[in-house]
Amino acid sequence: MNAGAGTDAADSQAAKSGDADSSAGTRSGILPAEAIAALAQAGGIRVAEAFAGDQIQPASLDLRLGATAYRVRTSFLPGASRTVQACVERLSLHRIDLRPSAVLETGCVYIAELQEGLALPGNLAAAANPKSSTGRIDVFTRVITDRGEAFDQVEPGYTGPLYAEISPRTFPVLVRTGSRLSQIRFRQGSPRLTEAELGQLHLRAPLVDSDAPSFHGGVAVSVDLSGFDGLIGYRAKRHTGLVDVDAPGRHRAVDFWEPLVADGSGALILDPGQFYILASKESVQVPPDHAAEMVPFDPLVGEFRVHYAGFFDPGFGHAGAGGAGARAVLEVRSRDVPFLLEDGQIVGRLVYERMLAIPKTLYGAGAGSNYQAQGLKLSKHFFL
Repeated sequence: MNAGAGTDAADSQAAKSGDADSSAGTRSGILPAEAIAALAQAGGIRVAEAFAGDQIQPASLDLRLGATAYRVRTSFLPGASRTVQACVERLSLHRIDLRPSAVLETGCVYIAELQEGLALPGNLAAAANPKSSTGRIDVFTRVITDRGEAFDQVEPGYTGPLYAEISPRTFPVLVRTGSRLSQIRFRQGSPRLTEAELGQLHLRAPLVDSDAPSFHGGVAVSVDLSGFDGLIGYRAKRHTGLVDVDAPGRHRAVDFWEPLVADGSGALILDPGQFYILASKESVQVPPDHAAEMVPFDPLVGEFRVHYAGFFDPGFGHAGAGGAGARAVLEVRSRDVPFLLEDGQIVGRLVYERMLAIPKTLYGAGAGSNYQAQGLKLSKHFFL
C-alpha cells in the first residue's frame, strides 16, 4: 500500500509541519497527539493526576477511571438540565471504592468518575469510544457529560467532568483507579470525508484491498469466514473467571473462548446474546493524515452489532508503520434472533476524517500499539 497524501497540497503541507499556523483555527480536522498535549497544557483538559507516559495516542486520549464508581439501577442520560451526579444520587444502589480494585459483574450497570475533565474552547468538540481491548472483552462502556443528551458526544465548549457508564456483558472484570476503558478524540469543524472524497483518497492510498470498494456511507468492510489457519473466529464462553483489564497476557484464552473451526461452508449462524470475535476480509489502511472510525451498527446489513471500539488511529495498517495487511477485528453480537452470516458479507462501514496535522508518532510505531498488522486476534489480555 502507498503512503497517504493529504486531500490537497496546501492541507498536506500544513499537516506535515505539525505546527499551529494562522489557519489552524479555521481548518477542520482531528487533533493529533501534540495538539492534545497542548490542549491539556492550556487547561482544556483538566486532570486529577498528570498523564501517564503512553496515555496520549496518535489521535486520541485514553481516559482513566477515578476513585469511585456507583452501581446504578439503569442506564440513563442526564438531559439538558441535570448533572450526572444528580442522576447517580437518585439511581445509585451502592458506592464502590476503586482505589484498591473492584469487580464489575456482568449484567450490571456502573457509573464511574473519570480522572479527566474538560474545558473546551467553543470551536472544539469531542467524541468517545471504548478502547480496542475493552470492546474485545465485551465490556460496553460509554462516556457521559453533565447535561448531556447523547452518549459519547461532547458538545463544543463543554466545561465539566466526564463519567463512564460501564456494563460488562460476558466476562466479569477487575478494574481499579487508573484503568483505561475509554478513549476520546477532539474534533475541529467537520472533517469527515464525503463519498467522493473517499474515492479520491482511495486512488492515492488504497484504504482497503478490494478491486471494487463501496464508499456509500463509508468504506464497506466484509467478514472473512474462509479461515485463518483453520479458524474463522472465537465465541465467548459463559460463566468464566475474572478478566483483569490491566493484566495483558495473563489469561489463558482456552478458559474464556471457544475456537470456531472453519468447516468449508463459509457461513456462521450467530446465536442471540452470544459474543464473537471475527475479522474483516479486507486489509485496512488509515493514511497518516487521516483517522477512521467503524460505524458500530448498520441496520441495513442485519440485526447485529459489529464493532464496540471504533477508533482507528493514523497509521493503522500502513506499511510505513509496520502494519501492512492489518485486518479490522469485528466484535459481533447478534440481537434478538439467530442470524446467518456468510463469507464476504458486508457487515460495517469505515468513515474517514482528516487530521488537523500528522502526528509525530503513528499507530504501530510505539510500544503501545497492540494490534498493528493483526489478523484474527483476541484482546491483549489473553495468550493461546
